[in-house]
Amino acid sequence: MTITTLSSREFQQNANKAQKAAKDGPVFITNRGRTAHVLLSYEEYRQLTGGRRSLVEALSMPGLGETELDIPRTGALPRPADFS
Repeated sequence: MTITTLSSREFQQNANKAQKAAKDGPVFITNRGRTAHVLLSYEEYRQLTGGRRSLVEALSMPGLGETELDIPRTGALPRPADFS
């Protein structure tokens, strides 16, 4: 794993370089000499978060609006809730 450090100015001027470096390890982005952000590959991020996806992430997936959901009708009404 390679750790890369870029100033925020370097990051703004060459984001492509940062993206390529993130494939090999984290990229620390500094602001006035202090680490302010870390850029990770998506795979590294998923490993850190345990691979879980939030409901917001799941519902905001690209192309989800074109997905068809076919729910078969059973004809039976749901039974009333039992609050006893």
